[in-house]
Amino acid sequence: MAGIGDVVLIHFKEEPSFFARIDSIEPDIKKDWFHVKLLILAIPFTTVTWILREEYLNGVPFTMEGNPLRIEPVRPLDPDLYDGEHKTDMPEKTRTAKGSKVIPFGKPKKDDRKGP
Repeated sequence: MAGIGDVVLIHFKEEPSFFARIDSIEPDIKKDWFHVKLLILAIPFTTVTWILREEYLNGVPFTMEGNPLRIEPVRPLDPDLYDGEHKTDMPEKTRTAKGSKVIPFGKPKKDDRKGP
């Protein structure tokens, strides 16, 4: 189950829609229901409170106002997958195309500066 502090991906109408962070999970007056406070990670930040069952936090689809929703926990990347063997940098030989020329930036000369 996704818990407090976890980042989740919210699917709206079966499409990934936005990320949110779970800020709190409090029991509801109804048995097996919870008030889940979500910080929506979009600009502007928005906080919403949804009343959900535990299984909805485990990825079981549900509807809200007739719209299908699903909460999918976002798992952190495994740092062991990104060791020296799996670099994301381009290989040295592919960084510049053949026949291309690299022109270094230089400081402008006093005569080249324009202004008052």
